[in-house]
Formats: sequence, structure tokens, C-alpha cells
Amino acid sequence: MSETASGSVIDLHGMWEISTGEGDHQAAMAVPGDVHSALHAAGVIPDPYFGRNEEVVQWVAERDWSLERRFVLSDISGDWYLDIDYLDTVAVVFINDVPVLSADNCFRRYRPNVAQALQPGENVIRIHFHSNITAGAERQARQPFYIPYSTGNCPIPNGNMLRKPQCHFGWDWNIAIAPLGVYGILSLKKLDPARIEHVETEQVHHADGRVDLKVTATLYAAEPAVVPVHFELDGERVRLDVGIAAGETKVVHVFEIENPRLWWPAGSGEQALYTLTVDLPTETVTRQIGLRTVELLTDPDEAGSRFALKVNGREIFCRGANWIPADALFSRSSEEKTTDLLNSAVAAHMNMIRIWGGGFYEADWFYDLCDRLGLMVWQDFMFACNLYPCTDDFLDNVAHEVEYQVKRLSSHASIVIWCGDNELVGALTWFPESRDNRDRYLVAYDRLNRVIEQGVKKTFPQGIWWPSSPASGYLDYGDAWHADGSGDMHYWSVWHENKSFDNYRTVRPRFCSEFGFQSYTSLPVIESFADKADMNIASPVIELHQKNAGGNERIAGTMFRYFRFPKDFANFVYLSQIQQGLAIKTAVEYWRSLKPHCMGTIYWQLNDTWPVASWSSLDYGGDWKAMHYMVRRFFQPVAVAAIPSEDGTTIALSMVNDTLDTVTIDANLFVLTLSGDRIPLKSVQGDCGPDAADVLVTLDASEIPADGLLAWSFIASNGMSGEGHFLNGTYKALELEPSRLETTVAPTVDGGFEITVTAKGLALFVMLESRTAGRYSDNAFDLSAGESRRIYFTPDTGLPAGTVPEFRIYDLYTCQSVD
Repeated sequence: MSETASGSVIDLHGMWEISTGEGDHQAAMAVPGDVHSALHAAGVIPDPYFGRNEEVVQWVAERDWSLERRFVLSDISGDWYLDIDYLDTVAVVFINDVPVLSADNCFRRYRPNVAQALQPGENVIRIHFHSNITAGAERQARQPFYIPYSTGNCPIPNGNMLRKPQCHFGWDWNIAIAPLGVYGILSLKKLDPARIEHVETEQVHHADGRVDLKVTATLYAAEPAVVPVHFELDGERVRLDVGIAAGETKVVHVFEIENPRLWWPAGSGEQALYTLTVDLPTETVTRQIGLRTVELLTDPDEAGSRFALKVNGREIFCRGANWIPADALFSRSSEEKTTDLLNSAVAAHMNMIRIWGGGFYEADWFYDLCDRLGLMVWQDFMFACNLYPCTDDFLDNVAHEVEYQVKRLSSHASIVIWCGDNELVGALTWFPESRDNRDRYLVAYDRLNRVIEQGVKKTFPQGIWWPSSPASGYLDYGDAWHADGSGDMHYWSVWHENKSFDNYRTVRPRFCSEFGFQSYTSLPVIESFADKADMNIASPVIELHQKNAGGNERIAGTMFRYFRFPKDFANFVYLSQIQQGLAIKTAVEYWRSLKPHCMGTIYWQLNDTWPVASWSSLDYGGDWKAMHYMVRRFFQPVAVAAIPSEDGTTIALSMVNDTLDTVTIDANLFVLTLSGDRIPLKSVQGDCGPDAADVLVTLDASEIPADGLLAWSFIASNGMSGEGHFLNGTYKALELEPSRLETTVAPTVDGGFEITVTAKGLALFVMLESRTAGRYSDNAFDLSAGESRRIYFTPDTGLPAGTVPEFRIYDLYTCQSVD
């Protein structure tokens, strides 16, 4: 939402002064911003992300902080109010030492009347932040019974008592420093005579080549008045002179749209958007509207019941990843950085992201961007992996949060499902208190979940509600982690239970909304937080930047299972990324081959909040890990994959087609020898129907020599193409011969670089890397003997004339060879 106003607005963004309650630490602080970043900029604390500095900045969250600035107001007549959101979190706002707001929810917008506190001339505004740690402990002590939190995820206790991002207290991928600050709107406004409280839309009639768009503007005034209200949709502008009462008044206008241009998810059609504005003489609110229908199909079938999204009457296979906050510290995030992350999602053929329930409801511009990119949004409410209070005051706070967020966001075409929480049903089994008294905690959960559900259904009746993720169905409190007949699944047995990659083929999810495998962040990122002496997987710094208990051992143990151990730290990092990609590839390719039984694969996770070992496919900073290059291939709308039979005796080449048209696929199959020779096996052709999966050809596993790999290349009639290989065994069993890679680098006229990679032997998982941040046209690819490939590298920022980045090159042979 964008807002413009007259001179009766004082923007309070800019520089403030931050200090502890005792006054022993002071610094300038930019608002919007967070306290830790301000203290780091002032030299009060070191960079929390470097080395082991996380351990030495813990005191910041233990203190109260005051944020102060001055402003001048010549005319204090009329009704002035403070407009503030993303206030994190337990805070009292004073103007001229008069308390005007007591806030305790980062996810609400506050608009208190402050007229009585103002004075002509200079005014002082002060925000006093109560320590999150102290506030959490105080609220826990007031509960009628103890409310457990996940100590594995939250080393800082009692975050579940506060309505703020739960991952601020840690997580198995996040730094635990409990930040605080102001991240959104902060201004002083005059009510003259009314303001726009909400703008909501409903697509009432959506058939027969027509849509009726019902627009409801909620106006707020202190006194009765008559105001002109304009509604405009793509040039059609109407004026209503409205008599409004004190308090809230709803004003409705319906636009009749003939032959509407429909909004489609990425890859399925156009992202058509209409511009809607509602304005008063002093304020304009703008929305972009995508016209579409969406349904969630949960029809019973032989396996249980379906879980499939239908947009504009067409079922859409959802390909995507989970989204966590763009940065652990707000001041280090930006719209530009987030845009790059979401563009990377679309570039890898994603059409959905799941906004996970332990972070933020994102800013308006975030959803605007998803609308434009065609990224469907699975929107969790912000409850994750803990148990929560069910006291009246807590539930009342949640009800206000839900109403505000749903009214704010419901007009976005990209949001296709509203989900009550992340893993709260499973959390009932995680704690001794809830295991010993399940009824008490289940009732508490049900009270919370019903408040959220009722808030959604009252505020946005046409929205699609799903109670929890994972869930097998409505009012089903069973084990959705392993029940693959209905609902959405979180499948974590491969990572958390240390099972083989093949284990992904033992389940048949209807929709898998979480599954993942860790890798280390790329070496250039590690070099940004670790000294040379720390480059060891068991060093204290590397271990601190691994937040999942046993994660480093699991990465290493998986290497022992599939690969010969890498020769040094750099190659260990490289190989961890290759095996991460292979894990997720195994799951996605199999589950896509089950279409339409399975209609969604949303892996954990897209991005990182800081430099850390994690399940992400994008590094902190946005560069692509090896896996993201693989994702772009296995998420391609038309793809071919090798799926072995359960007993390993046959290998089926699966065709998947997520497009609306039948495609003909021509594929060449060959055996790839360890010296890099291609031995033709057969050429095959097959048709794959629209929105379907089918088998292109089935091979007997004996057709592939024990010391060879099955490889293929294909092209589809719609122009999509690809290649791949399949190994019926482990890579460590291969007696690889030298790949003898050679590279040449030449600058291009557009400021990039052309890298030619040539192999004289078999080169598997060839990976280019540079300390210069940027994007490669391809990576983590295979080369046979005598084959060359041209890769284009585009730096993130322009380089000085004549500068040529240094590129490091990895492949499976050199990774393991000590020659």
C-alpha cells in the first residue's frame, strides 16, 4: 500500500538517539531500523554475524532501551494521531513524557490519538522498549499453567509469550539475539476530517466473461462530516459524497468488469493486474488487483483425500520453497535484496512460496512483488513450533492481529491459502508437560486455532483456510509428518532421522510443504565471517554457525554413505552442496512423477537470515548454491527424470508436463563411462499429455554396466530441454579417472564474463565459484570427455575496467583426488 498526504503529516523516519534505560550506552539510530545494527554502527558492539560475536552481544536483549527524537509542530489544533506498525515489541510511546501508546504486538498497526500530549513548538517523542527476555519471563510467570517452548530452536526462553517473530529467539538456522526496533510506518498525522482505515476487495461474480469487484473502504473520523471519496479502477473513476459518523463508516462501490484479464501463477499465464485507488482529499490508498478464482480441492479418493489448488478452473502443480525473513536484523534487509531473492525463485521455475509461521507477515510491497511475479503465497499465521497461551488477553491480542493482517493482505491475488500455524499440532508431542496432560494443551491449542480461523472467516469469508501445516485435514490432530494419504506433509525423515535419499521414494505425499537437507554456505560467504584458522568443520566458529544439533555430523555422515571424503575444507563445502541438491532432487523428481496424486513440492528453504549452514538453496546475500542451479532443472515445467523401481531391477524415465498442451519428448539415452565416453544406448520418443506425468521408457538396470552411469538428453516439442544422469549405486564406488578440466575466461561487452570449461575426462557436478558475487548461466553440470561448455557470469556490481575475477572450479574427481 502506498500513501500520500497533505502537510498535516510529520514523517518521523530518520535519525533518532538510542540509549539504555540507565544511559550508559548511547548511539544514533536510523528509523526504520533495529537496535543491534545501530549499536554496531556506533562501535558499541562488534558485528554480530562475525566469528563468535553472537555470544558477546547477548546483553543487548537483556536491557531496556529508549529511542528519542524531537520534532516541531506549530499548529496543534485538531485531532492528531500517531501512526506506527512493525513496532518490535513490548514498548511504551511517550510524547512530552505523556504515555500515548502501550504496545505488545509487532504484527499490529497502532493509531492512538495523541492530541492532548502535543504542545506548540518543539516536542519530544520517546519509545521505551522493555527487554524481550524480561517481558517473556514476566508473562510466563502470569500463565495459569506453564507453556513450553522449543528449547532446541529457542535458546532465548519464553519467546512464545510475545507476539513477535519467533525466530528472533533463535531457530535451527538463525542467530539468537532477540532484536528489537521499529521497522515500518512511523508518522504523526492530523485527522482532517477522516482517514482511510482499510481498503478491502471481493470478487463477487466471476463467470460469463465478467467480474464484479466489490470495494469496501472503511473510513474513520472523530466527528460527523461529509467527505468526497473517489474510487478508481484502471481509469474508471467515480466520486461519492459520503456522510460519515464519528468512528468507522464503510463505503462500498462495485466495479463491473467485462472481459477481465485474469491473473495466473508464474508459468501458467499472464500476471494481469489492475490499479485500484481510493482517495480522500488528504489521503490516497493504492492497491494492485489480480482477478482470479482459487479453490482448494480436498475431495475423497482411494488414497484418502486430495490436496490440490485450482486457479481459474485449472489445477496447478505447486513448485516452490519456504520463505523465512530476509535477514535476522531488519536494518540489513532491503526491498532490493528481497526482490533479488524472489526473482531467483521465479528464475528457478517456482510458482509458490510458503511464508513460514515463525517470521513476519511481510510488508505490502513484498506481496505486490509476488503479485507481479506470479508467485502464489501460502501464508502462515505467525505461530511456529511452540505451544502458546490461551488466556483471554493473549487471544484478544491475536484476534486484533488476525483482523488487521487479513484486511491488509486479502486483496492480493498471490495469496492463495491462509494457514493457522506451523507444526503446533506436532509440538503437542514434543514436551513432557503436553505429553503428560495432552487434553489441557490440546484444548489450549484449539482455542487459539479457532480464534485465528474465526478471524479469517469473519474478515475474509472467501479466503481459503487450512488449520495447520502439516495437517491431514480439518479437525484432524493426527501425525501429518508420515500420513501420506491426505492433506499437506512435512517429511523430515531423511534429514532428522538420517535415512537414505532413497527413503523419499517410500512416501507418496498429496502435497509436501516442508522437506529439506542441509549444506554449508558457500566458501566466499564463510570467508566473510571466519578467519583462515577457522576453516575446519569442527572449529568453534563453524560450529556456532551451525544451529541444528548434530547437523555437521549428519552432513559428514551422509558423505561417508555416498562419496569418498573430500580432500580439504573447500571441497567439503562444495560436496555438501552437491549432496544437498541430490537429496532434494530425489524427492522432487519422484513426487512430481506421482502427479496428480501429489500436487505440490515446497522444499525447506529458499533463503538464509545470516551466514550459516542450513537447508537454503540461496546463500545469505542471494548468490545461488549448487542446489539452486539443480532446482532450476528439476522444477522445469517439462522435465525428464530417472526413477528406479523399489527393488532396483528397472529404471523408468519419467516425463512430467506442467503445461496446458501435450508435448512430444525426444530423448537420447547413453552409457557414460568412467573415462568420459558416451556409448549410445537408444533413442526414444513419447507424448506427455497436458498437466500430466507419464513414463517415457523403462530400462532393465542390467543394461547399465556396474562401472557406468545412465545419461540422457532430451528436447520437448515446446522447446524445453535438459539432460541428466543416474547412478544405480554410490559415487564412492566409482573409480573415477582424471577429469582434466581446463578453463578460459574472456570479458563480454555487457560487463560480464564468458567462461569456457573443457573436460578431457568425465567431469561430474562441475561447479564454478568466485569471491566476486554474481550469477552464472549454469552450474553444477556434467561434462563428458572432449566436451566444452560456455558459462556466462554476471557480477552483482560493475567491476573496474580490466578487472577479471578469479574463478575456482570443482568437480567430483578433483574434490576427492589428492593428486
